[in-house]
This record gives sequence, C-alpha cells and structure tokens, in this order.
Amino acid sequence: MMQRTQLLLPLAMEATVLAQQQRGMATLKMISMRLKSVKNIQKITQSMKMVSAAKYARAERDLKAARPYGVGAQQFFEKTEIQADEKAEPKKLLIAVTSDRGLCGAVHTGVARLIRGELAQDEANTKVFCVGDKSRAILSRLYGKNILMVANEVGRLPPTFLDASKIANEVLQAGYDYTEGKIVYNRFKSVVSYQCSTLPIYSGATVEKSEKLAVYDSLDSDVVKSYLEFSLASLIFYTMKEGACSEQSSRMTAMDNASKNAGEMIDKLTLTFNRTRQAVITRELIEIISGAAALT
Repeated sequence: MMQRTQLLLPLAMEATVLAQQQRGMATLKMISMRLKSVKNIQKITQSMKMVSAAKYARAERDLKAARPYGVGAQQFFEKTEIQADEKAEPKKLLIAVTSDRGLCGAVHTGVARLIRGELAQDEANTKVFCVGDKSRAILSRLYGKNILMVANEVGRLPPTFLDASKIANEVLQAGYDYTEGKIVYNRFKSVVSYQCSTLPIYSGATVEKSEKLAVYDSLDSDVVKSYLEFSLASLIFYTMKEGACSEQSSRMTAMDNASKNAGEMIDKLTLTFNRTRQAVITRELIEIISGAAALT
C-alpha cells in the first residue's frame, strides 16, 4: 500500500503543476485576446471620430445657410398670432426629426422622450410622423398605433430641401386633418451642447381663422395653402439641418469618450497581463528551484 502511494504521489504533483501552468497560460491568452479586441475597437472609434469631425464641419456650414428658412417661416406664425380653435376637436400631429444612425449619445432618445410626454397627456387625439427610423424604433414599443408614417434613409447623406419637400408632401397627403402640431427636433447650440426644441405648425383651416391674417394683402385660400406647403417644407428642412449638426457633434463627442475609455481599459489590461505573466514566470522558477533542491 505504501509503495502504491509513493508511486501515485509524484504523478499527482506533476499533474497539479501541469494544470497550474495551463491555467496561467489560459489566463494570459484570454487577457491577450481581450487586449487585442479593445485595441481594435479603439481604432474604430478614433476613425469614426475623425469622420464625424469632417461631417460636423460641413453640417455647421450648411446649418448657417439653412437658418433663414426656419426664421422666415416662424415669423409668419408669430405675426399672425395663430392659435388653435378651442371649440373644434383637438387633433395634434407631432413630427419627430431624427435619423437612421446611432452611436450619437442621447440625440434620438431626447426627441422620443419629449414625444412620449405629449402622448401621455392625450394619446387618443395625437399622431406621430417619424422622420428617421430611430424614433420609430423607440416609440413603436408603447405607441405603435399612434405612428402615422415613417420616413427612412435619413442621415446617410446631408439633408436637402428636396428631401424636406417630399416629407412635407407626405405629411399633407397622409389624410390626417390636424388642427395643430409640433416639429420636435434637436437645436444645435455648440460642439458639446444641443437642446431638444419644438416648432409649432398649423393646418390651413386654422390659419384662415386667424384675426390678424388681414395684415397681409390679397390672401385667398389658394395662396394660404401654397404658402403653408412651402413653410412646412422650410421648417422641416431647417429642423433636419439642426438635427444633423447636433447628431454629428454628439457622435464626435461620443466617439472621443469611447476612445478615452478604450485607452483606460488598454492600460488596465496591459498591467494585468504583465502581472499575470510575471506570476507565471515566478511560479515556474520556484518549481524548478524546488525540484533541484529536492534532488540534491
């Protein structure tokens, strides 16, 4: 019995040492693989940051040229002091200006959050027109039946007035006779700041009932209808430019933060890798020295 135990003991010790070595090598391999993947992610985020910086510079230039469209359209509603008819049945239309692309912070969720608040107050008489697939994806979970229409393929290229005209035409041809509405969008303030804002819109019947419409000469129903179509396209174009600039600046900031976080993870993983490798080498040296001492 003692001889059998003496034979099995060296084999057990050898198996234990081999398992410890394999465990150390497996840990080193896992850390090395994770370190490599984080470095690859950092390269991607740095590239996306540079691309967003170039797109942001162009979006800011386009925004300066597009702001007169929005300012001019807003002045008409402000001077005529248009208000929704309180006696008529209220029907609201909310136009959510977002895009199809993510990785840009809380740009899209801020718009969806504001619209969810409006829907919580009057869900039955409110419809949503989603410009961009991100707003549809967020709102369809709870308010899918309130989504009137969705405009996709937004954000891949810089928005143009033709795109805004097509969206305005779909809004007017949707068959929903709204009395008042809002365009919900992100207003660009600075590179690191934007604000979720709204712009009012009204139907032709509501505009014609305004008492101060007589300030403008020779306004019949056809002229009002044509102008409302143009002003709606102008407001959508302006808000899309504001949203595109806010999105690119937010994505640039988000990718910069992601690159910094990846750099911190790389430093921590490199330190862990070096410590683990040193521990494996130290253990192997101790085993060699112990074995040599046992033989002498």
